[in-house]
Amino acid sequence: SSHFGSSHVGSGCVAFLAGPTHRPARLARPALPRARPHRTRGAMNIFRLCGDMLHVTSIMLLLYKLHKNKSCVGVSCRTQEIYALVFFLRYVDLCWLFVSIYNSVMKCLFIISTLYLVYIMRYQPPVSSTYDRSKDNFNHEMYILPGAAVLALLTSHEWSVPEVMWTASIWLEASAIVPQLVLLQKAREVENLTSHFVVAMGAYRAFYILNWVYRYVEDGHVRWVSWGGGIVQTALYLDFFYYYTKSRMSGSKMSLSDAAAIV
Repeated sequence: SSHFGSSHVGSGCVAFLAGPTHRPARLARPALPRARPHRTRGAMNIFRLCGDMLHVTSIMLLLYKLHKNKSCVGVSCRTQEIYALVFFLRYVDLCWLFVSIYNSVMKCLFIISTLYLVYIMRYQPPVSSTYDRSKDNFNHEMYILPGAAVLALLTSHEWSVPEVMWTASIWLEASAIVPQLVLLQKAREVENLTSHFVVAMGAYRAFYILNWVYRYVEDGHVRWVSWGGGIVQTALYLDFFYYYTKSRMSGSKMSLSDAAAIV
């Protein structure tokens, strides 16, 4: 019996150390979908690049008009003041965040050029002597700033200071063109350089909508605040686009005399 027991134990140990002769087949793991690369809020594509270049073009057109004509008649300084606030709120992250040289250069360009436009119209003669605040009188302090602040609190993705500031900048920009459109509606006839500037601003935002659509199709990225603000902003330009196209096709100076209202 002792021999039987020892042989059993010995063979059992050998079998344990050697392992099973036939291993059971492993079940194949289901293939997991490959994660798409993460993209930042400012991911570059052709639509965003075109939008940025149109934005730069609009600013350069306005600067050219002011220096060429030595006059800011027909240009709303209030719109530029709103844009200065937009860029301050949106690009304050320059203080702690570096994305790329292109990103930093464009942010600085928008801030500096817009502040310079405001300075020329308000304080630098002879241009400043042609600015009439009583005609450029849309009360954005009452109708735009409080609304943007409330919407920022209600629609912000999170209640951190940078995120609320960014969200406020989106809603501010959505309505920043209103003082300019109201001023042009009063003037009726629109100078060519001024009309080119407004159209470039509208086209810039239209290309940003295409940028958001592209990014949604490409990687599912969507920010509803941007979409909402961009659609509102572009919609405000539609009536102006119609009269601009009409004047281009007829070869005549743009006139808003037939328009009941721009906004």
